[in-house]
Amino acid sequence: MTLNCVVVDDSKIQRLSIIKLIKGHDSLNFIDEYSSALICKENLYNHQVDLIFLDIEMPDLTGFQFLDLLENKPQIIFITGKTQYAFKAFNYDATDYLHKPITRERFNAAVNKALKQQKLKNPINVDDNYMIIRSKHKKHKVFNRNIKWVEALGDYIKLVTDEKSFIILSTMKAFENELPEEKFLRIHKSYIVNLTKIERFSPKMVEIDNSEIPLSRNKKTLLVDALKTFERHNYN
Repeated sequence: MTLNCVVVDDSKIQRLSIIKLIKGHDSLNFIDEYSSALICKENLYNHQVDLIFLDIEMPDLTGFQFLDLLENKPQIIFITGKTQYAFKAFNYDATDYLHKPITRERFNAAVNKALKQQKLKNPINVDDNYMIIRSKHKKHKVFNRNIKWVEALGDYIKLVTDEKSFIILSTMKAFENELPEEKFLRIHKSYIVNLTKIERFSPKMVEIDNSEIPLSRNKKTLLVDALKTFERHNYN
């Protein structure tokens, strides 16, 4: 599981410090930084944001005032130089409260709490047969058997299914980790395919529903082995 994060703090030095910690954590995906809570509010729903690292004392809006304006709140980890706000922070159902200066150990402990809460609140994989995805601020139930392929689109991925396609804010690596490895294979840096949907393949291409998907040269042997294993498990 990967959490998409933004940082809201009027101190550039503090923002850079937190961004460095975020980029050093495998389960966090840095989206953007804001020096103002007002600017963050205007841009927040342009992205899928799971977690906000939020300063409390800011000149335009305090962190608490900012949260009062939000209808659908992501998880919040408060950041402050003063301990006096701790009790109030937890009244806002904060995931955690970090006191400046922030150590990596304390940061990682807060992120672990956020990951646990995210799994309880919004699991990506409900079971081996389907997953819940978020696209354009809506949740969708997608059955694994209906997925044709996954395509990289910069900071997003395109999930192509039998019925329709979805644009999701995710890395290929993070999404690949959520798919059952016995049925899905990454055949190119920009493509993951459903083995059950492959109709034919050549040394350079895989064909699914009349669409040609590039096959990396170093993935051909892997694909052949994966198809053999899949057939052996399902038809013997």
